[in-house]
This record gives sequence, C-alpha cells and structure tokens, in this order.
Amino acid sequence: MRRLIYELIESVRIAAAQIRANKMRSALTALGVIIGIVAVTLMGTAIKGIDAGVDRSMAGFGDDILYVSKWPWHGVEDWWNYRNRRPIKHEYGPQINAWIAANPNSALKLAVPTGQRNTTIIRGEYRVNNIYTLGTTSDYARITRSDLREGRFFSDFEGQAGSNVAVIGFDVADALFPNESPLGQTVRIRDQNFQVIGVVAKQGSFLGLFSWDSMIAMPLSTYRRYYRVGEGGELRVQVDNKRMAEAKEELQGLMRRIRGLGPEQRDDFEINEQGTIREQLDPIKNGIAMAGLFITGLALFVGAIGIMNITYVSVKERTKEIGTRKALGARRRTILLQFLVEAVAICFVGGVAGLALAAGLTSLVTVIAPSFPLVFSTGLVVVGLTVSVLTGIFSGFAPAWAASKLDPVVALRYE
Repeated sequence: MRRLIYELIESVRIAAAQIRANKMRSALTALGVIIGIVAVTLMGTAIKGIDAGVDRSMAGFGDDILYVSKWPWHGVEDWWNYRNRRPIKHEYGPQINAWIAANPNSALKLAVPTGQRNTTIIRGEYRVNNIYTLGTTSDYARITRSDLREGRFFSDFEGQAGSNVAVIGFDVADALFPNESPLGQTVRIRDQNFQVIGVVAKQGSFLGLFSWDSMIAMPLSTYRRYYRVGEGGELRVQVDNKRMAEAKEELQGLMRRIRGLGPEQRDDFEINEQGTIREQLDPIKNGIAMAGLFITGLALFVGAIGIMNITYVSVKERTKEIGTRKALGARRRTILLQFLVEAVAICFVGGVAGLALAAGLTSLVTVIAPSFPLVFSTGLVVVGLTVSVLTGIFSGFAPAWAASKLDPVVALRYE
C-alpha cells in the first residue's frame, strides 16, 4: 500500500512537470473538456434556476393551497364549455368554512374568497397600468407566505366596513412613491382614494408567472363596490398538504353539493394547484437537458479523443524513458499509473477551468438578466469535477495500458 501511494505521488509530480513543460499543448488538449464542463454546468444552473424562479414567484402562495375557479390552468380545449360555466361566488367561502368548523377531521383548513382583475393606479403625476388587483378578506393574511416590508394587512373590521384601504406590491410602491414611504399616503383607483396601509416585500417574478410585486390588495367588500363581480371570482382553500389527494377529493364533493350538481352532471368548476404550473415547465427543463446533454456529450467525446491522441503521442515521445524505467525495475502498474494520472490531470485542470468559466458566465447572466435566477451550486461543482476525472480515466486508459505493455528491450532500441 505504501509503495502504491509513493507511485501515485510520483505520477502526480511527473504529470505536473509534463503539463508545465507543454503548457500550450495541454491547454489545447483540455479545451474540449472545458467546453463540455461549461455545457453541463450551465445546463444544471439553468434547470435549477427554473425551479428556483418558480419557487420565488410562487413564494407567496403556499404549496398547501387549492384554487377553485371556472378555468383550468392548462389544457383548455373545449373553450365554450368553460366559458359558459357559472361564476365562482364569493359566498361559497363562508359555506366551506362552516363545513370545516362542523368537521374537525376535515383535510380542509380555511377557504378565502377572492376576486381579481387588472386596473390602473394613479398617484399625482405617477401612473401604473395593468396592475393585478385582488379583492379578498382579512383571512388572506393567514394563507399567504409573503412578508410585509412595512405596514400591515387590513383587519377584519376594515373588511366588513368596506374601507378604502390597500396593500401594495414592491414594484407598485417603487413606481408610485420613489424615494419615499407609501404608508399613510393615498392612491386613486377607479376615481376613488385609497389609503396605503402596507407594502409587500420584494418577491420577484419569473417567466411571466404571477408575483406579488405588481399587485394591490383591498377588502373584498370594497372590491365588490367598485367592480362588477362575476368572471374573476375564485376560492383559495388552504388544506393539509400531507393529505392533498384527500383534500382535493373532499373539496370537489363539497363544491358539487354547494352548486347543486346531480350525480350525472359534470363538474362546472376547476380545482387547480401549484403542481400544474410546475408540470407546464417540465418541457422547458427537458429541452434544456436534452440540448445540454447533446452538447456536453459531443464536447467531452471530442475532448476525450484529443486527450487519448496526445497521450499516445506522449507515450511515443517517451518510449526510451519507459524502457529505461522498466529496465531499472519499474512495474507495469507504475507506468500505467504515470500516464493515466497525466491524462486525468489534464482533464481535471480543464474541469476546474470550465467551472470557473461557467461561474463567470452565470454571474454575467445574473447581472444582465436578474429575473432569470441561475443557481450555481456545490453539487454542480462536484458533478463537473467528477465528469472531468471520468473523462480522463476513459481517454487515458488505452494509451497508458499500451505504455505499460512495452517490452523494455524494444523500448530502449526505439528511435
């Protein structure tokens, strides 16, 4: 064992000397590995970035929420069927909550009615258009995971009284109140004055997904006073996420009962969940993965062929050295290890260079496009270095094996 360790240390020393002596050749040889590692790392950062972006955009809506609405979030084929469905009434919320109170073992926890549409918000000379406007109850604060940067959410009293109060998103506050606090100030919505009582902390958005940053919330009773209620009605139902399937089935049965549907009638409502959005992003992630794997495989294959070729050249150049070492008692294992370590060392250096380049490109993309959250993790570093070492072993084994089998007498006579 001690001899093997000594041979390994000596092989590393020789490999380092050879790389230093042939810097340009080693750099060109490692280029294919560098490109492959950059490709596999950027692919991993992009896929992780998509997941992180979805998580960030949906951070305000827990994974324990079911959404009852007229429309499904994907797969709308029979458009007229969905269009002709009855609206989701806000009165369903109290009915579901009464059911929950009467059934303590229910998988449902809390139903919050909401209405939503886009509107224009004005403050003096400042104006923001197409802002997502949410009408809801004070219970909404219990199911959202968004934090407030300052201020508070509206109370149940303000909700019951229909007060003209509003909680605004970070981007809305930044656009309407640059360099000043919005708390206690007034904005105009549909020619009515609303007092700002809270500002939500910056959340960020991704691929156009919904974000709290560009929205405003007001009491549902206030919303119903200024907007025609109907098409935008929705229920957000918090459930026990450990019993999600049971909760979905229970909510479906409860909604059918509330809406008076007979056994033979189809559902005229839809129960959506966050997993639907994630499923829609799977083709994007799969496309990135397929393209990345193709580029990675091609680059690593070319790099491996280059390293194999250079290692064969190195064996030919040092044939007499091999013969001398074997004549002096060097084992086949020693020669094999020497050239194998040299190939692995070139790939390892290429892997480190590729990871450094990928990290630089990731930082650059993050600066240029901050809405696309690339995630450069420790796991990707481990994967990159592992792939580079395996490439070195694969490409260097055949030349190293050929070197270890050389006859010392023939090697010494080699010209």
